[in-house]
Amino acid sequence: MKAMIFAAGRGERMRPLTDTIPKPLLKVRGRPLIVWHIVNLVRAGVTDIVINHAHLGNLIEETLGDGSKYGAAIQYSAESVALETAGGIAKARQLLGEEPFVAIAGDVYCPHFDFEQVKNTLEDKDLWGQPYPLDKRDVAWLYLVKNPPHHPQGDFGLHSYSISNEGEAGHTYTYSGIGVYRPEMFDSVSPGQPEKLVTLMRKYAARGQLGGEVYRGDWTDVGTIERLDQLNAPL
Repeated sequence: MKAMIFAAGRGERMRPLTDTIPKPLLKVRGRPLIVWHIVNLVRAGVTDIVINHAHLGNLIEETLGDGSKYGAAIQYSAESVALETAGGIAKARQLLGEEPFVAIAGDVYCPHFDFEQVKNTLEDKDLWGQPYPLDKRDVAWLYLVKNPPHHPQGDFGLHSYSISNEGEAGHTYTYSGIGVYRPEMFDSVSPGQPEKLVTLMRKYAARGQLGGEVYRGDWTDVGTIERLDQLNAPL
């Protein structure tokens, strides 16, 4: 399995820090956010990693290199203008191959996430070995988290590992920024055109083709300087 880490965002809410440092290179506990992901991926045996970048992307390449110092093989998908998440995947599809891949937001902190669990989430056959019809099988598997204080309304509902666009009151969850995707999910996205991943997620959720589960480990969306400072505060 290959992995993609999203690192093309401008990080407007993190300015002035992100005026000179790409958001995924901001450090938590002495380690850049993106390196936490790389180390955890390699620990699980996921060593082929694609990273897209736009804003200050040269600094990302200079810092991470070819990934060999982490035991990884990193390839880069440079974007002259940030293409959003789905647009970034569409541009990088040749690097990602034809098998399901895991994609991760470069600005979330989840230091104990075990990427072993992502390898067998998208099944092609049922319990009896019969292939699922193409229009019935899940095209993606999302990891959801309990709604954080800054996003109390959540993103999706979840029932028996099936994700819906509408959840019952008090039973919604927030997308963690980690998911496994089939490449064909992005057939409709034109390379070079910006498009958000959530647009595709909602389309397939409405069709009943979006699976997922709740991740209950440590997780933070490092979306503000205040959250970054809280993570780096003395224990």
